[in-house]
Amino acid sequence: MPTLLVTGVTGLVGSRLLPRLIAAGHDCRALVRGDNTAPDGATAVRGDLNDPSTLPAAVEGVDAVVHLAALFRTDDEDAIWRANLDGTRNLLDAVASHAPDARVVMASTGNVYNHDQARPGLESDSCNPSAAYPASKVAAEALVRESGLTWSVLRLPFVYGDGDGHLASMGALAGRFGLHPAHTYSVAHHRDVAAAVLLALGGQLDGRIANVTDDAPVTVFEMARLGGSPIDGSAEPLTNPWAGRMDSSFLRSLGFRPSVATVWEAAAAGIL
Repeated sequence: MPTLLVTGVTGLVGSRLLPRLIAAGHDCRALVRGDNTAPDGATAVRGDLNDPSTLPAAVEGVDAVVHLAALFRTDDEDAIWRANLDGTRNLLDAVASHAPDARVVMASTGNVYNHDQARPGLESDSCNPSAAYPASKVAAEALVRESGLTWSVLRLPFVYGDGDGHLASMGALAGRFGLHPAHTYSVAHHRDVAAAVLLALGGQLDGRIANVTDDAPVTVFEMARLGGSPIDGSAEPLTNPWAGRMDSSFLRSLGFRPSVATVWEAAAAGIL
């Protein structure tokens, strides 16, 4: 049974992914801080990505690391860089020293693509975001690529499902960030994020970056309505209409097909 270390297990993605990794037959260690407990079926290992001395014991003997931990939606840019870049560096150093044969799967974000792109983002595109969160993830991706370890990076879209409340937050997010109701975003259900992670753990994505999306982007207006927090529409022209959109052709070329093809199917199945 492969042994995994998973970071970010209490987050929106991690809390839904970990049970699926366990169900797939992985022996999962959950990196937790303080007195936090591990989710059912996982083993808690005490550690903090900002404290390098706590990480060797966490990674010792693992077959793979699934690195989900990240900080965003805060105005503290220094904290974002410490968590997303320095934390990743500390984790990679520990893996290189104590589990050099382990596979590293890092979760990144579709927000790394430039907002003024002329089409959906491709993995080969140059990414020069200005905001701290995507910029820190681009820098962390570079650390992973240059680590000398066996690695893959999954760029995730707007992830939803399993009652995580993400869609329900769209009404508030639209107001906070001034999102145009007609703007579209690539999305994916937690089930398909898990499928992509399992593909990466199987080695099919070694040395590659892969976009993860379902079959159809969704407007801010539709997401807010589906989440129960409807917003007003607008006929004003869109600026940067391709921002937030990703092309997942590469992952599909490997046989990946989303089991939840669209958010509308998720709504019909009662798995939002």
